[in-house]
Amino acid sequence: MEPIVSNLNADLIQLKYALDTFYFLICGALIMWMAAGFTMLEAGLVRAKNTTEILTKNISLYAIACTLYLLCGYQIMYSSAGGGIIPNFAFLIGVEHQLETVLTASEDAPYYSQRADFFFQVVFVATAMSIVSGAVAERMKLTAFLLFCVVMTGFIYPVSGYWTWGGGFLSSAGFSDFAGSGIVHMAGASAALAGVLLLGPRRGKYAQDGKINAIPGANLPLATLGTFILWFGWFGFNAGSELKLSDVGEANAVAQIFVNTNAAAAGGVIAALLSAKLLFNKTDLTMVLNGALAGLVAITADPLSPSALHSSIIGAIAGVLVVGSILALDKLRIDDPVGAISVHGVVGIWGLLAVPLNNADASFSAQLYGIAVIFSWCFVASLVTWKALQLTLGIRVSAEEEFLGSDIVECGMDAYPEFKR
Repeated sequence: MEPIVSNLNADLIQLKYALDTFYFLICGALIMWMAAGFTMLEAGLVRAKNTTEILTKNISLYAIACTLYLLCGYQIMYSSAGGGIIPNFAFLIGVEHQLETVLTASEDAPYYSQRADFFFQVVFVATAMSIVSGAVAERMKLTAFLLFCVVMTGFIYPVSGYWTWGGGFLSSAGFSDFAGSGIVHMAGASAALAGVLLLGPRRGKYAQDGKINAIPGANLPLATLGTFILWFGWFGFNAGSELKLSDVGEANAVAQIFVNTNAAAAGGVIAALLSAKLLFNKTDLTMVLNGALAGLVAITADPLSPSALHSSIIGAIAGVLVVGSILALDKLRIDDPVGAISVHGVVGIWGLLAVPLNNADASFSAQLYGIAVIFSWCFVASLVTWKALQLTLGIRVSAEEEFLGSDIVECGMDAYPEFKR
């Protein structure tokens, strides 16, 4: 077969393909490092007696997510016809791009490896599942959680992912979510909310007289480290979603995304800090940490269109929202030890609604439609799954096991053996 482009152009195309593939893989590796961030954040915000179990959950969920998305999730999400509702059910990754395909002059010619695309997508799936981990912490059976992880990463997430990034009906309806405020973060929060509602609160969290009892985390330095790791990994999360780097326009877009992502996180921190100070007359570190994450979640829906200043404002609004949401959920007796439902769910919705403010191609009606569909699907499918697990294996540890702590009950070891509980 004669090449349809000159040798010089062929070499340039191959160089761009290699560069974009490498960029995609590095961004995926940054997102994979976010798994460590979620692990450290959650380990710092739970009590010492539940730390080992949190660590076990997070490394296990990452492995399960990678395996299930490899076996079926990726093909469910990306092998189906455009505009559809019911996806195809296929397996594994598919055939890698060959040189002849890459060198075609068509605009549809691939510009990065399909294996790179899989790796980038699989770490997004693990991120969605990590959100669930923190919300159900300190009272859920480990086995039940891991079985839910199989369903979430192999089926629930890929189906809504097909409707959006896979070219399904939400994509055709004009729903816009650049890097996953709804597709990843709200989806994870919806699944978490379903589990939390069935689980109920931790014992001692809410008194009969309506008093809300704080249950402090064991290691705030660890939680702060986790937040910084997540902030760092988020540059891969958002900038990688630009998909390529190899020309001036794309390079400038990636740089703008980095700046906007950082600005939104900073705005979230400042707003949450001030909100907590006004409400409590104290600077609550946990609210500040969640403010950073809220800013990051909010800007994820569109980290390219806004200016840096507008990104700061989007993040600041997210910082205020997350403080109010955490307090409101406590009033409703919805116990979320790490604030995951507020950070990723409530703020994820704000991020999606903020897209049309800076992006003329997006509409509020399409955004509301996408929010309703993703939340409904992930919440109902998760609720059914959690309920099935509750009726069979049970999802909550006993009162005695909760008192002893999941470390000894589930894992047989303490995270901090030199300290007495």
